[in-house]
Amino acid sequence: MKNLDSERIIYRNVQPGTFVRITIGVVGIVLLALSIVSNPYIYICLGVLVICFLLFHSLSTEVTESSIRIRMGIGVIHRTIPIARVRSCVTARTPWYIGWGIRLIPGRCWLWNVSGFDSVELEYQDGGHFRIGTDTPRELAEAIDEAIALQNHDDPVEAGPSCSIEGCGSGPVPLTSSVRGPSADP
Repeated sequence: MKNLDSERIIYRNVQPGTFVRITIGVVGIVLLALSIVSNPYIYICLGVLVICFLLFHSLSTEVTESSIRIRMGIGVIHRTIPIARVRSCVTARTPWYIGWGIRLIPGRCWLWNVSGFDSVELEYQDGGHFRIGTDTPRELAEAIDEAIALQNHDDPVEAGPSCSIEGCGSGPVPLTSSVRGPSADP
């Protein structure tokens, strides 16, 4: 097994949680103003807001030769997905009513998202799904393609893409018209 720190990084992105930052900032200013003229226990609420900000202010995604690593905020909440577990990926568009954060999309999959509506949905070898919010869905999906090719073949150029960008997605949550699935070529 390779040391995670010595692996080549194929993709790295930090997506700021703009909505989370603005919301926490506005609520924090209101609470700070109320604490001056009102109950000093509001400082406890301010402390909780600071903790929420630290935990959810951004989403970092990193694709290496063997894994996809995602981290919320400062990294206390994180997840590592082995590339060997991923069968395919789909660029997706998450509807506004699903929201942001870490949540279960009913009847579909888990979603980690801090801003925007674009995401990449992974399909696992066992049939499960997982969505990663991103502001660069095409680049993330291409990096996952490259990592899958490296897992399956010694020469990724010879292997070709493991996913294609044709067709359209389906499921209870509307997806974009870009689908990335196993190639039909032998």
